[in-house]
Amino acid sequence: MAILGIGGVRNDAACALLDRGKLTAAVEQRKIARFHRVGELPREAIRACLKIGKKAAVQVEIVTLVRPIGGGTENTLHLELRGMFPHAQVVIMDHHTAHAASAFYASGFEEATVLTLDRAGDLRCGARWHGRGTHLDLDRELYFPDSIAELYTRVTELLGYQPNADEHKVQWLSTSGDDRFAALFGEILGVSSGNWPRHDRGYFDSTRIGSGGFSGRLYQALGIPEGSPVPGELRAHVAAGIQQATEQAVLTMAGDGENLALAGGLAFNALLIQALENSGRWRRVFVQPAAGNAGTAIGAAYYSWHNIQRQPRGEAMNTLCLGPEFDREEIKQVLENCKLRMRHLLTTGELIQTAVHELNEHRIIAWMHGRMEFGPRALGNRSILASPDNPYSTENLNRFIKHREPFRKFAASVPEELAGEYFDSGPNARFLATVGKVRDKYRKKFEAASLGGGLVRVHAVRKEDNPLYWELLHAFGAATGLPVLYNTSFNLFGDPLVCSPRDAVRSFYSSGIDSLFVGHFLLQK
Repeated sequence: MAILGIGGVRNDAACALLDRGKLTAAVEQRKIARFHRVGELPREAIRACLKIGKKAAVQVEIVTLVRPIGGGTENTLHLELRGMFPHAQVVIMDHHTAHAASAFYASGFEEATVLTLDRAGDLRCGARWHGRGTHLDLDRELYFPDSIAELYTRVTELLGYQPNADEHKVQWLSTSGDDRFAALFGEILGVSSGNWPRHDRGYFDSTRIGSGGFSGRLYQALGIPEGSPVPGELRAHVAAGIQQATEQAVLTMAGDGENLALAGGLAFNALLIQALENSGRWRRVFVQPAAGNAGTAIGAAYYSWHNIQRQPRGEAMNTLCLGPEFDREEIKQVLENCKLRMRHLLTTGELIQTAVHELNEHRIIAWMHGRMEFGPRALGNRSILASPDNPYSTENLNRFIKHREPFRKFAASVPEELAGEYFDSGPNARFLATVGKVRDKYRKKFEAASLGGGLVRVHAVRKEDNPLYWELLHAFGAATGLPVLYNTSFNLFGDPLVCSPRDAVRSFYSSGIDSLFVGHFLLQK
């Protein structure tokens, strides 16, 4: 009963493998192949999933491909899949249904409201569903152009960032702004009366190219000359306005109840997830951590298991470490081929203690172990790590290694059972999908990682999710009295997360990282 799900063919292509109802592999094309051609099948990701799951193509029973496909390639892709998987049923499924399935079936909830929100997946940009058992029933839909995510993208461009790429920058910038423009953006969204969004088109000008395509009406409301850039003193407040209006709009769309599950690109917004967790309207909130187009591959596989093969609910998604891993011999071969000097750490204990020593010496380390993470966030298998006691951690991580703005903070990883001592955070901190607050007594200690208002990106690490990283955190705590490490993704500016040892070596020697732990091998500069 092997099922392949393929999503994001037009953007963020990925493949997921479900084996007897269990998610056993999920890989994004850009991470495994370091490229993706729009409209093509993610062939390398497909091969990687089959290899990880130890499946031959003839063992695959269903291949489910998620729309939008586009470009007139539907017939070609269908024939290609028929040739690749001769015994499989090929299914084409709706984009938002795949989003909904990726959230509901992964959540473990027996019954839930499911909300999917993105920019414009197959014209639909939002939907609310009722999930119960193995069934997903559509309740209500939102269509383009009344898209919350589209307005967020327009504001991203208005602030001088790259649309459809830098929305996360607006999110983090918003933490240092106030609510002076929240009502304005609520009016544009059209949710002030409590209804679902219906944009006020008077704020847009279809003839204006760039800067979000806003009309003079918006510039007047912001108090700046029409067509001029948003001045520096207003940028954070504009960002806060769209962020707060977005949160209010989503709260309105979601309603209230027992369980809420979310997916779609807008669900990457960690501040939005925190607002839902803290709203008091829901007892439990789950967000699919791979909420974007790549995550539809997971939804496609889950949906086919439950609704085509009509199988009962399986276990909830309990890990995102679903990609390739590399054994000692594979790593050693790469390092020797690159003519690199290395140190072999014989035991796990030696590996952990050496890493703790490097961190205590205020060195920034790259940490590559086990299976590569699926989705945009590093969860301790492909991470760059630093000590909170390192006075230069902010400057070194953000400015010299990641080349990003100071307001874009890194995460704080902590063992889940100890997280409450230092932070107040919700359950989605397990997958770095929400934000928490630093406890007052530790505000100064974690100042380098703190967003506005004491917010911090918390990564609560469970032993069963990542035993090696959990052990490293405890060992660092035993040595320093603080079981917390700063964590950001192991990739350089503009690159996908590293996948292979060769990717790790290339990124290490192209950056200001001091030490690389790749499996049981240590490289130092």
